[in-house]
Amino acid sequence: MERLLRRRDFLSAAKGRFVPQAGVLLQGRDRADDAPPRVGFTCTKKLGNAVARNRIRRRIKEAARLVMADVARPGFDYVLIGREASKTRAFEALKKDIISAVSKLHATPGVGDTRTKR
Repeated sequence: MERLLRRRDFLSAAKGRFVPQAGVLLQGRDRADDAPPRVGFTCTKKLGNAVARNRIRRRIKEAARLVMADVARPGFDYVLIGREASKTRAFEALKKDIISAVSKLHATPGVGDTRTKR
């Protein structure tokens, strides 16, 4: 699993579709190539101090490491954003949230939530 590290990659994924789940918010975009999927992780400051945010990010990273190899598609960028429920949500439920979010993102092209320009 390759990582998203550059700000511009996170911003371009934010322009794609998104799927909210109880434990995470998934943003995804098709890069239109056959490169391996890339995954980025982030948390907002609303979730607490750096220690709390890093704990959430570590939980999401581990859950993604275990499930993304099976559900991620080549040529896609994914960003997993931690939510308040990520702190206390059962780890198996967090994994199911990620699987469900990715499958909903890929369910039908053009269907689902998209960001609109304001």
